[in-house]
Amino acid sequence: MSDSGTTASAEDGSAAGAPGAGMPSVEFTHRQILTILTGLMMGMFLAALDQTIMATATKTIADDLNGFNLQAWATTAFLITSTISTPLYGKLSDIYGRRPFFLFAIAVFIIGSILCGLAQSMYGLAAFRAIQGIGAGGLMSLALAIIGDIVPPRERAKYQGYFLAVFGTASVVGPILGGFFAGADTILGVDGWRWVFYINVPIGAAAMIVVARVLHLPHIRTPHRIDWPGALFLVVGLVPLLTVAEQGRTWGWDSGRAFLCYAIGLIGIVAFIFAERAYKDEAMLPLRLFNNRTVAVGATSSTILGMAMFGGLMTVPLYLQIVKGASPTVAGLEMIPFVAGIMAGSITAGQLIARTGRYRIFPIIGSVLMATALALFALIDADTPLWRTMLIMVLMGLGLGGNMQPMITAVQNAVSPREIGVATSTVTFFRSMGGTLGTAIFLSVLFNVLPGNINDELTAARETPAYQQAASDPAQLKILQQAQHEGLSDTSFIGKLSDVMAHPFKAGFSDSFQVVYLMALAIMLIGLIVVLFLPEIPLAQRSAQQQRADDAAAAANCDGVPGGVGAGPDAEIKSSY
Repeated sequence: MSDSGTTASAEDGSAAGAPGAGMPSVEFTHRQILTILTGLMMGMFLAALDQTIMATATKTIADDLNGFNLQAWATTAFLITSTISTPLYGKLSDIYGRRPFFLFAIAVFIIGSILCGLAQSMYGLAAFRAIQGIGAGGLMSLALAIIGDIVPPRERAKYQGYFLAVFGTASVVGPILGGFFAGADTILGVDGWRWVFYINVPIGAAAMIVVARVLHLPHIRTPHRIDWPGALFLVVGLVPLLTVAEQGRTWGWDSGRAFLCYAIGLIGIVAFIFAERAYKDEAMLPLRLFNNRTVAVGATSSTILGMAMFGGLMTVPLYLQIVKGASPTVAGLEMIPFVAGIMAGSITAGQLIARTGRYRIFPIIGSVLMATALALFALIDADTPLWRTMLIMVLMGLGLGGNMQPMITAVQNAVSPREIGVATSTVTFFRSMGGTLGTAIFLSVLFNVLPGNINDELTAARETPAYQQAASDPAQLKILQQAQHEGLSDTSFIGKLSDVMAHPFKAGFSDSFQVVYLMALAIMLIGLIVVLFLPEIPLAQRSAQQQRADDAAAAANCDGVPGGVGAGPDAEIKSSY
């Protein structure tokens, strides 16, 4: 094992408390934890940057590919594959170790990014985003699982600031970079927006080098079966349902194609449940985990949080660019209050958890703040001052910051150390699932109500003298006629209209955003009720690695008597992972 692994070098000082003869030391020094965190933060930065850099570039990409009304496909495809792959990463890494799958996730993400940069249509971009999502599914969940492996829950808050620095940097730099690339016609002879994806290549390559060098954890290998039937049936169950969620407005929710998707999805989910029952503890998502109240509440609340978070916040950059007329770069800068709120909420929650050992109150407060923010978002319109919108962003960020990490900590603390990976990926899976459903459903609702709201605003505006005077300009009429011909596949025409002519379109978009926020609010109120059932369990003082090593040592002392992790002749301790 290398110096950066778990066996302390002479300079570090030996880690205390070796669990048994031949067992690698699993008490990590502060220096060792920071070394491992370096690799994790590189991977997490890659995932976080991709999410934030797309926020301000999506409109430009969709307009350039003549598919503004198809942008949900690109978002949904990414979320579908990242959602489905998340539990697979968790289960397989529990069996084989975290390191190889973390490296695999980065490699797939890089390949997907290259392909996205080559896309020539929104449908092509959606297909390549799906590949990218397969890699993204492992980046976040595996990093969180590894932290659960090496840092005790009570001490985890001490290292939370490093992850916050990653998210904060990505959240600030991402929108600015996205706006810069989207605002440039060409860079080195390539369309500017394509660098939104190409930028991932050097960052991903550096992340792979760092992870390969520093991420070395002891791993106890046990006999296993891979739950491939569960993975297959999960795909069969989710893909049709998520597809109809996105396409329902076009097909009709009661159309033949919609009912076919409902039927296939239901069959897939039922088959998935039977597969998980058959595989028992080796299932991709072991059903007995949900007998644990903390896991059940965490999974349910994470689904709802994902719907409210993704479904509600995806419209903020669109609001800033379309309604407020901000450029992509400026819209990125205007999202900084949201980032500041997340960081403040997370730091406050983390420090208080470390000092008090109590976590239950923070998701409750976070849910209240999020519900309040969504209610206030539903009140903004085309004429709302920007500073009010920014204050609501801060409130939303505080709610998210107080909600996300405490829930992960609660779930990791409530399960066996052998199941840190699958438990973490379960919560991440349900959050991604909620985000996928929220994005698909809310975007569908947005584009379903948008034409009617714009027509209503235009009808009212045509009665005003100011609009009648502006409409007499032949140049303005030509822009309007062209827009009517192209529909909403390209919204850039709004910026070419005079303020009077553009206002009905901006008001129509704003009215439609309000519908999305009201739906997100209703869902978030349900989430608040769910999180009230979260139990308070004393936080463990030992990391999952320490607990696993102690169990294995106890089993060895009992000559392989069942009851300890790794007991039996087939158990093998691997230190290369």
